[in-house]
Amino acid sequence: MFVLIWATFLLCVRVSNAETGRSQQCSGEYCITLSERLTAEAGLCVVIPCSFTTGSGFTPKHIVWYKCRPYSRCEYDDEIIFHSKNNIHIQNGFEGRVSLLEPDIRQKNCSIIINDLKESDSGSYRIRVNGERNWREDGFASIQRTTVSVEGLSQKPRVKIPTLTEGQQATLTCVAPGLCSGSVPEITWTWRGAGGTESYITGNSTDFRTKSLTAFTQRHISTLTFNSSAEHHNTNVTCKIRFTGEKTTEGDSTLKVHYVKEVNVTGDTNVKEGETLNLTCSVESFPPSPIMWSKPGSDITLHNDTGSATLSIINATTEHSGQYVCTAKHMNNTLQENINITVICK
Repeated sequence: MFVLIWATFLLCVRVSNAETGRSQQCSGEYCITLSERLTAEAGLCVVIPCSFTTGSGFTPKHIVWYKCRPYSRCEYDDEIIFHSKNNIHIQNGFEGRVSLLEPDIRQKNCSIIINDLKESDSGSYRIRVNGERNWREDGFASIQRTTVSVEGLSQKPRVKIPTLTEGQQATLTCVAPGLCSGSVPEITWTWRGAGGTESYITGNSTDFRTKSLTAFTQRHISTLTFNSSAEHHNTNVTCKIRFTGEKTTEGDSTLKVHYVKEVNVTGDTNVKEGETLNLTCSVESFPPSPIMWSKPGSDITLHNDTGSATLSIINATTEHSGQYVCTAKHMNNTLQENINITVICK
């Protein structure tokens, strides 16, 4: 039984800090510093920062956190969401979701993390510190309550895409939002081509890992490894995250694959004297390739363009007969196609 009477030991002197959004409440030598308002997203987590100081002779033993009912004094067993000594009276739905950031209460850090947030977790929260003073049970609590607002999940995963080159293995990375230590989310990959239908890429493999940053923060990562090809160019890849409580979010990105096809020349290479010759040289590639028409033995560039270039000879004569070269440059590669043109005498 507590010798502490609530009305007497509630902390009542308050000092606010606008820069941190925290305020300190004191009663004599006993002080608790709490955040006033916090906003978080469903499916993720929230940390309620909290610290306290005590008078000499007081030994903190237990930390108790409450989620307050409307118009309640917030001190009843059925409002407890965390008790560092026992979990007998934990409020329904909070079991296993609340932890102290610092288990050693002697450090006077009463901060908690609430994982797997739900919109129903919105509300006001209050703390009580139980302990001993001069070998008798004692304790103190705050009047101030921390208001937590849980909003719908809006954060999206980060999809990281390296430089993609046809014929080379590539690994895409998806990083789930939040740094929470609660339930592990489900991460899936989907592909959508230009036609809008989902497809499966042969030879792909996925991997999932959790990277612990601290005792209470983790980063959840999924990777997708596959062999890049031209068919993947402009494919839309989506990373879907499903958290506890069917909270979902997704991030997508369009793949850009470096590739180049063979040089393709279209048009009639035989033309009658006096007519017009049109030959088009094209190369399907990404990024688009500069294309140039030239004639061996001549320093004159006949025509150049990007992606596709047309060689036009108006009023052709027999002097125009001979070999012509279409040259395409793609990154560090040079592709050529030799064409023999014949001008037929009338």
